Amino acid sequence: MEREDAEGGGAEPEERDGDEKQYHLEVSSGEVADTVLLPGNPERIPKVTDVWDSHEVVGDHREYRTVTGEYEGVDVSATSTGIGSPSAAIAVEELASVGADTLVRVGSCGAIQPEVSVGDLVISDGAVRLEGTSGEYVTETYPAVADYEVVTALVTAAERLGYDYHVGTTATTDSFYVGQGREGYDGFLPERGKKVLEEMRGAGVLNFEMEASAIMTAAGVYGLRAGSVCTVYADRNGEEFSVEGEKRASEVGSLAAVILSRMDETKGEEGSWTADRFLSR
Repeated sequence: MEREDAEGGGAEPEERDGDEKQYHLEVSSGEVADTVLLPGNPERIPKVTDVWDSHEVVGDHREYRTVTGEYEGVDVSATSTGIGSPSAAIAVEELASVGADTLVRVGSCGAIQPEVSVGDLVISDGAVRLEGTSGEYVTETYPAVADYEVVTALVTAAERLGYDYHVGTTATTDSFYVGQGREGYDGFLPERGKKVLEEMRGAGVLNFEMEASAIMTAAGVYGLRAGSVCTVYADRNGEEFSVEGEKRASEVGSLAAVILSRMDETKGEEGSWTADRFLSR
């Protein structure tokens, strides 16, 4: 497959074929599990796999590091997406091309509601599309929503692990600074940036982050399952910041992958189901 090292543009990739190595992720069919966890930073991959029973690196190119392994008898993968929605959408595209059907962001975020504390988890049931990537896929009136089975599995996992969590709406932005109401260089803050924090807080939005809405929107368009769980690092109410509970989102995401696999095995066999019963199997 033809590639140039220049960022963006360059030589055109061939039409995507799951049997061939993907242009950015460098993975192919058979190397990735049905469910893929999506941290941002490639250095978080070891934190994701720390609870797994086994794993191996199957792709490592630019910001995209992909590992596949096993956790509680279930195949699971993780791919780092880098920062922001454009690179996260590339991961969605190429993972879907090699057979992944469930994508779960596991990351960090900033809380904007007073009841959400540093170290808590935010499980997104949907996201405000304040980024531009999802608009390349579909009209801005199309909702970015999490799959209900993924939300159920994430909540069940958080309950079982005993972590404090909140379920609600996330806001995804393209800018960590002015897009989330922080001053940029030399105190720069445009009018939109001055209003966004209070606007989102007043609308009941729980947190800011930078990938969830693009992942959910692309997944919705393609008929994939998607969701997001993030550990709160920043409290935007008191401007507290602490890398506390760094591995919680990864642990919850990994257990949710197990729950989803067991749901899928049982659906259609025994009629109705609830998520919690699959943890005792």
